Amino acid sequence: MTTQEIDTLVIGGGQAGLAASAHLGRQGVPHLVLERHRIAERWRSERWDSLVSNGPAWHDRFPDQTFDGIDPDSFATKDQIARYFEDFAAKIDAPIRCGVEVTALHHREGCEGFRAETADGMIHARRVIVATGAFQRPLIPQIVPVESGPMQIHSNAYRNPAQLPEGAVLVVGSGSSGSQIAEDLQRAGRQVFLSNGPHDRPPRRYRGKDFVWWLGVLGKWEAKTVTPGMEHVTIAVSGAYGGQTMDFRRLAAAGVTLVGRTQHYKQGRLGFAPDLEKNIIQGDANYLSVLDEADRYAEAQCLDLPPDPQARALGPLPDCVTQPLAQLDLAKAGIRAIVWATGFAPDFGWIKVDAFDDAGRPIHQAGISKVPGLYFVGLPWLSCRGSAFIWGVWRDAERLAADLAAQ
Repeated sequence: MTTQEIDTLVIGGGQAGLAASAHLGRQGVPHLVLERHRIAERWRSERWDSLVSNGPAWHDRFPDQTFDGIDPDSFATKDQIARYFEDFAAKIDAPIRCGVEVTALHHREGCEGFRAETADGMIHARRVIVATGAFQRPLIPQIVPVESGPMQIHSNAYRNPAQLPEGAVLVVGSGSSGSQIAEDLQRAGRQVFLSNGPHDRPPRRYRGKDFVWWLGVLGKWEAKTVTPGMEHVTIAVSGAYGGQTMDFRRLAAAGVTLVGRTQHYKQGRLGFAPDLEKNIIQGDANYLSVLDEADRYAEAQCLDLPPDPQARALGPLPDCVTQPLAQLDLAKAGIRAIVWATGFAPDFGWIKVDAFDDAGRPIHQAGISKVPGLYFVGLPWLSCRGSAFIWGVWRDAERLAADLAAQ
């Protein structure tokens, strides 16, 4: 089996790995990128068919490359995003090998650096950048027994309504994935129940500007720390159907039945927490707080942006919220499938280096690990709120590449 020596090894060929490669190349740092499947594989095979980016094309991109053939204010499809990264890799002539999985990463014995084990042989690297992100292991709560009847899949395995058996569908999770999948199913004519937990829901556009623009000028993307409790709150936002505010009143009016957080299962019945109205009202409060901050900023900066009073017209709460279901008999409701949009957990078990806390999370300062020579990029809140986004990972990668080059 062959062994290769390299200065810097980048593990992962998605947005984080390609951003790292671009900046390492500019700094003149010899490096190799390994990707276990194809470039941007998760965009290709772990997303539903109708998915588009949650931010407009002018925003959700690297500074060095625009999207070809689409309006900057539109939302790129998942296939356009995968092609974007493929084109970018070709543009920078990234030294990437696809179809090569790193199965284990160890310290080298008796010398500096690391030993990466792959099916193609061993790689010795002085430094390693882990660019695999934080969304490796789908989380499905152990609530509904597999043998209970309905088909159960995670959102990363959902593709389209035709994939699911005929009948009603329960979607668990009210973040971007859950709310978008629920609407995808509802528009296909399915009866949908949406289990709704705590969430934030920003306006898609306000006073003529997309919410990503407002988060930028309001300094939200630069936030350095997570407010206590924020890590458990999902964000319901969507670029689907031209981009519109994710409004659960609208989904209910279209026929989606909203229910509270899914809590327990017994004898064919699901029980829900009595928190639905509270979750909707708190989501409304988050929505209105963004409008308030935007108005204050526009006034302070004397911006010529048209007022938008209609944005504050929320309307009455639907009956399914004011008179929520406490439980649901799955068979009687005709529920034949459950889609768990319940997030992911990191999986760094293949890294055999003491760089993690008791929960398996990397210990680092803005991506610089406590282990000399080991770096992370692409993690949520790596250096700020924007770190897990395409444009945010670019800045983190630039800073880390400069650190490596300085050595």
